[in-house]
Amino acid sequence: MSVRMPIFRIWPAPATGALDDAELTALYGRADEPRLRVNFVASVDGAVTVDGYSAGLSGEPDKRVFGLLRMLCDGLLVAAGTFRHEGYRAVRLSAPRRAWRRERGLAEYPTLVVVSRSLDLDPEQPAFADAPVRPVVLTTGAATAPAGLADRVDLVRVGRDTVDLAAGLAELRRRGLGQVLCEGGPHLFGALTAADLVDELCLTVAPLLAGAGPGRIAAGVAGPPRRLPLRHALAAADGVLMLRYARDDAGPPPAGAAPGG
Repeated sequence: MSVRMPIFRIWPAPATGALDDAELTALYGRADEPRLRVNFVASVDGAVTVDGYSAGLSGEPDKRVFGLLRMLCDGLLVAAGTFRHEGYRAVRLSAPRRAWRRERGLAEYPTLVVVSRSLDLDPEQPAFADAPVRPVVLTTGAATAPAGLADRVDLVRVGRDTVDLAAGLAELRRRGLGQVLCEGGPHLFGALTAADLVDELCLTVAPLLAGAGPGRIAAGVAGPPRRLPLRHALAAADGVLMLRYARDDAGPPPAGAAPGG
């Protein structure tokens, strides 16, 4: 039985320069089976925000991987609180990334999926009003939709008073959204972890001490620890670490396999 060992790479490498998008795509890849990948940025002391927003932790390496992971996914999952607070806009991709998706038989854009127990959502928010693909909202049977929301999105009711995340993911997969990328927030990540639904975590560690106050990347009801082995580590010249962890049954793509399967 082969043993998967973590791959350590310097980015940019001293001799060969920065990793290009093709190399990064090969490292992160797509899987043949359904997968839930979570992406977060945090300070070295674990803070998920600076001055209330994640942008204070993000730099060029994180933004590159952030965009790449969106290119690789079928569905982009986000909690309503993060969606509102971070001011999400329509999920769009550059022309080369849209072409990459078309070449692999994928829709040009991933589908935005918002998790909202209460449906406290504005149908005129740009992420809905300007979406190139009709978004999906996972909600409860008890929630009342505001006027106009059902004209903008597909409402998927899973659970009576709380959103049944396992049922929601199953419905996304039934719709062909097998590769789902979650961008938070912490309570959604905590709930997905507690339900044992997380296959992979991509974590950017910013070389910054944020100090006491900000929340951490997971919050909510505690669950049992889950083993998540390290698959690769990328170190940027400015001290940023890009870490990828995945459970044993969701390891990296086979060597030589073309991403996008």
